[in-house]
Amino acid sequence: MYPPRRVVVACDKFKGSLDASEACAAVTHGISNVWPETEVITRPIADGGEGFAETLAPAMTGRWVETVSCDALGRPVSARYWLADDGPVALVGMAESSGMWRIQPLERDILSAHTVGTGLLMRHAAEASHARRIIVGLGGSATNDGGAGMATALGVRFFDDNGRELDPSPASLSRLARCETSARIALPPVTAACDVDIPLLGPRGASRVFGPQKGADENNMPILEEALRRLCATSDGRAEADQPGAGAAGGLGFGLLRFAGAKLVPGFPLVARLTRLEETIRAADLVITGEGSLDHQSLSGKGPVGIARLAAGHGVPVWGVCGRTDEQLRSSGSFTRIGALADTGLPLETLIADAARLVSETIRRMASGDSC
Repeated sequence: MYPPRRVVVACDKFKGSLDASEACAAVTHGISNVWPETEVITRPIADGGEGFAETLAPAMTGRWVETVSCDALGRPVSARYWLADDGPVALVGMAESSGMWRIQPLERDILSAHTVGTGLLMRHAAEASHARRIIVGLGGSATNDGGAGMATALGVRFFDDNGRELDPSPASLSRLARCETSARIALPPVTAACDVDIPLLGPRGASRVFGPQKGADENNMPILEEALRRLCATSDGRAEADQPGAGAAGGLGFGLLRFAGAKLVPGFPLVARLTRLEETIRAADLVITGEGSLDHQSLSGKGPVGIARLAAGHGVPVWGVCGRTDEQLRSSGSFTRIGALADTGLPLETLIADAARLVSETIRRMASGDSC
């Protein structure tokens, strides 16, 4: 390929290996080895999951606000959100408190996990920072509570049919008979940015699609689904449950719609607009994007596919680099070329531990015209 004049590198995280900035740096290193004269512009991205606030912060003048929250198992943690001066607007990443990254693999307990920590950050933003708008990024969750934990932190209460108050975990919510919202705190307008378009319930819902990667199996799947069904029924939330994105982050999309009056929007377009990403892509000769997995699920709203569609709209070729992919994504026509680390045949442990070098090497081969 003839050396391009300007390349835009806009990668999301490689979960468990590289954050978005590290992934962009690895791609840039690979480019510089082949095209040393090419101008490289890096734009780490997030579509609502991990790194959401970190991605938007450079584009919005403000400051980090740190406070005490809790992780998905209720353990105290120090967490932060970005408070942008204009508004002020609070950028809250749900993964900051309630994310999978805070839970060790052997600790995962999807029946006990909840989003209370996310609600605590929202409450702090509203009451302590006096935010006039809250933007919550959904994704990377360790939870499947339908946002009940978040609602609890905001003052909503849940009861069984004997009037006993329940904690917001799926194990307890499977006995849910009534919810009380009169004590919920006042909130400014809330926007929920989600990275997938799934509904709350059913075969395409939160439990079935993403529950297994959080520890769900066929033994606890009925409990998870029943908890979400009862949450929907007792809160009169059928309309919200069917909205695309209601199942995002273990159903937090639903919880924000029903208990916080949120507006649910696709995460990538929001990030792209606030960071003026389209203007940057329009001026590029090549765009390189990617994340840990580029597969059929990516086609439902993930950031790299959003990048590819933006680039295609301006006639700019786009390459994808990832840990793994599948035939559905390869045949979708979304990317001009795709390089997957798994194609090296190396064991998974090596792909994770040596991801930065392997990403750089994959990009070097692609830029040199070698087979990937």
